[in-house]
Amino acid sequence: MYGHGHTPRTPEAERSRRWFMNKALLAGGVAAVATMTGCSSSSSDTASSASSSGAPGGAPSGMPSGGPGGGGGGGMGPGAEQVKYADVVGVTNDGKVVEDLYTIHSTDVSTDSLVKAAQAFLDGLSSTERKSCVFDIDADEWTAWSNVDGYDRKGVRMGDMTEKKQNLGYALLGEALSADGLTQTRGIMKLNAFLGDSNGGNQKTLTEGHYFFTFMGTPSTTKPWGFQYEGHHVAINYFVLGDQVVMTPTFMGSEPTTGTYKGEKITLFKPETTAGLAMIRSLTAAQLKKAVSSQSNGNEDMKAGAGQDNLKLAYEGLQCSGLTSAQKTKLLDLAGVYIGYMSEGHAEVKLAEVEKHLDDTYFYWMGETEDDSAFYYRIHSPVVLIEYDAQAPLFYKGDTSTASATASATASASASASASASSNSGGPPGGGMGMGGGTPSQEHIHTIIRTPNGGDYGVDLLKLHLENDH
Repeated sequence: MYGHGHTPRTPEAERSRRWFMNKALLAGGVAAVATMTGCSSSSSDTASSASSSGAPGGAPSGMPSGGPGGGGGGGMGPGAEQVKYADVVGVTNDGKVVEDLYTIHSTDVSTDSLVKAAQAFLDGLSSTERKSCVFDIDADEWTAWSNVDGYDRKGVRMGDMTEKKQNLGYALLGEALSADGLTQTRGIMKLNAFLGDSNGGNQKTLTEGHYFFTFMGTPSTTKPWGFQYEGHHVAINYFVLGDQVVMTPTFMGSEPTTGTYKGEKITLFKPETTAGLAMIRSLTAAQLKKAVSSQSNGNEDMKAGAGQDNLKLAYEGLQCSGLTSAQKTKLLDLAGVYIGYMSEGHAEVKLAEVEKHLDDTYFYWMGETEDDSAFYYRIHSPVVLIEYDAQAPLFYKGDTSTASATASATASASASASASASSNSGGPPGGGMGMGGGTPSQEHIHTIIRTPNGGDYGVDLLKLHLENDH
């Protein structure tokens, strides 16, 4: 064991919290809904029975369970679906792990400045703060992340720290991420606050500050360690061993994806959208028949969200071995958008790994292909899984610069809550929190990148390290 041991979240704690929030939803209408902005799976249970009957996975009936947009859908977090760290085998195609994909080796990309930045951040914390955010290298805290705003998180909260400590945190992110990655992360945080302001403000979870750092192990240039940065629409898992880095799973999303916050115009996920369209539009008619699903995209199609660390996901779509060189370049450009959010040198290492397995990569698409279409796509190989999912807006209803727009958003939320409470079993997927329907759009996008076959959280690398060096 490494570092300081802490008791991880338990399914029972999550169950208790979900029960409370569901009761609040039924009793409080709009006020309760406004505190629970996030994403979820569809719910086939009626909300009216939620307060008295339990549902599988630890959530009361009528409340979602599972990770955000993944597998069992999105909910308040992994909860009872959380895979314990010791049990992580990773995303697989058929339940069988492909062996010998990852090795301990030198990448020739130094992590010295990253280690120094992490140590400087930890050194700047009080003893109480440090104790609250440091865990063992193999702690279950790794897999306890969620995308939902109201999820009960561990660690040190950015909004509770002094400006000096916050800057040390941003300096760490600046070393771990590329310039684009830091801009993306900060943009998500700012639009989270923009969303909170558009819904009346005074919501602790819908702010720039409701994001948390946790550390697994102790920053080192030789021993394994890592950190997690997590909050609404952001979950970055960052594992380090020597000069090797694994930055998966990383979830990034936003609602809305455009807005002006404190005078700054922010637009997110344009590269992911345009590069995806460039890839699908490069395919021939015969290739499109294989790549595009006969099923139209729904509200929530993401499979590999929180709580889905051992997901079995069969390859679907077009196998990329038959792509032309130009098409392969477009596919790598698309993958590079997501991989490029990690620091430049390590992104190059990862992209080379993806390119090595390009012939075993599959590209899958659901939905239309117009510039403003809401669609879903997936890149899936033995060493990378990328998902892009345009979802129905949950709270943001357009320009909220006027009181009438805010009132419209609130009224819509109220209508969604009422529809959920009175819906029949087997109804359409909800627009989030299992509340009512909605039309997917590019104003609510979720993305995730994972490393299948035991690569997530550096699990396979840690096992190899312990087997060979200890």
